[in-house]
Amino acid sequence: MLRSILYWIYQKRWLLFAVALGAVLYNLPRPDGISTEGYRTLVIAVVVVILIISEAVPLPGIALMIAVLQVTFAIAGPSEVAQSYMSDAVFFIMGSLMLAVAIVRQGLDARLTLAILKLTGTRVKSIMWGFFVISLLLTSFIGEHTVVAMLLPVALTLIRNTSEDPNEVPGLTRMLLFALAYGSIIGSIGTPSGGARNVIMINYLSDFGLAKIGYLRWMIFAYPLMLVQIPLAGWLLSRTFKPERDRLDSAVHKLKAKVAAAGPLTGQQVLAIILFIIIFLAWVFLSDRIGLGIVALAGVFLYLATGLVQWQEINQRTNWGVVLLFAAAISLGVQLKNTGAALWVAQQIVAGTGGLLEQFALAQYGLVVVFTTVVANIMSPSATVAMLGPLFMNFGGDPVLLGLATAVSSSFGYLMAVGAPAGMIIAATGLIRPRDFVQAGWRITLASITVLLLALLLYWPHIR
Repeated sequence: MLRSILYWIYQKRWLLFAVALGAVLYNLPRPDGISTEGYRTLVIAVVVVILIISEAVPLPGIALMIAVLQVTFAIAGPSEVAQSYMSDAVFFIMGSLMLAVAIVRQGLDARLTLAILKLTGTRVKSIMWGFFVISLLLTSFIGEHTVVAMLLPVALTLIRNTSEDPNEVPGLTRMLLFALAYGSIIGSIGTPSGGARNVIMINYLSDFGLAKIGYLRWMIFAYPLMLVQIPLAGWLLSRTFKPERDRLDSAVHKLKAKVAAAGPLTGQQVLAIILFIIIFLAWVFLSDRIGLGIVALAGVFLYLATGLVQWQEINQRTNWGVVLLFAAAISLGVQLKNTGAALWVAQQIVAGTGGLLEQFALAQYGLVVVFTTVVANIMSPSATVAMLGPLFMNFGGDPVLLGLATAVSSSFGYLMAVGAPAGMIIAATGLIRPRDFVQAGWRITLASITVLLLALLLYWPHIR
């Protein structure tokens, strides 16, 4: 009995530590300059960060806890908390996940890859560039987890058609898988639909009365950064891993045979492509008026109404826990802003630097970008933006630029598998070692940080 209790305590040590620390902080005297509600919101944020990093509780469970603690700590009433859990940003995240199910169901992945190979030929480095660029461009409109899920089976097929044991061609395996992952990570900054973190920041900027940034406006800010990183990141990746083969003629021939056996595009596949183009155009031209989320839900309705996907499939394959987590993250971020907690923490940081952040824009931008990058490689990008966005927007500089910098740098999850959904997906294959992420990612991380800092100093101020 005692052994079972001790084992349970060991298993739940991080949960018990988070609860104990939260209880101690809750009962400590409140610091000067912050409201009771603001201080209690910070206590929740500390507990949430510990639980997310330690993975002591399933993420949807943390989302439920955030709602419960906001009410029990008397930070907000139940109706206010419930309302903060549902917004256009949450509609967009939910709709995007549902659209991903509908798109993947159409089985366009092999055809898409063959189209890439027709452009690249059979040279390995050319194929790497093809996977890198197409995953980057697709992710900017669909979402990284969807693109990697679509293209990963085909990349693995190419690898296994080259060698029955992928471990016999580790250089080729890592080059192609990281081309998919890093292309998807970089592409996720390009548009709001590239990642939930982007929509969370758009929601903050709107709710805080700072700026109305629609789909096209976001692209004006972020898409050039994405395009600049293509040659930099692709070149760095090609220099990191050395493939064991120069050409993949046999593997490509087998893929062509598979696509030929499937026959021409079906009417349903053509309709699915047309509907997605309509949804994309609506995001670009209508999101300012009706919201990104409403467009996404309208797209889901069209796929359901035309019979391209069944509700049972959407219900089974949509990760509802992710939707709940994003809703909770947005809700907590709103409370950090509304209670003054984010402003108070920002003031303490600025005061602690002796005014350096107020005097030098580069120091301010550098701290925001580097700190966000580090945190995003430990936590999820969306949770990072939800926590740090309200804080950094109170640093005293241009809150819109600081908010955008937080969102973009949260995508620099190149160093650890948990830093981005794409990284977790390729790590789940068992073909990528943890040290491979550092080997491939540190150079690209430095390049991405440099590009973003240059944009903050030389590009964004002129289009603000």
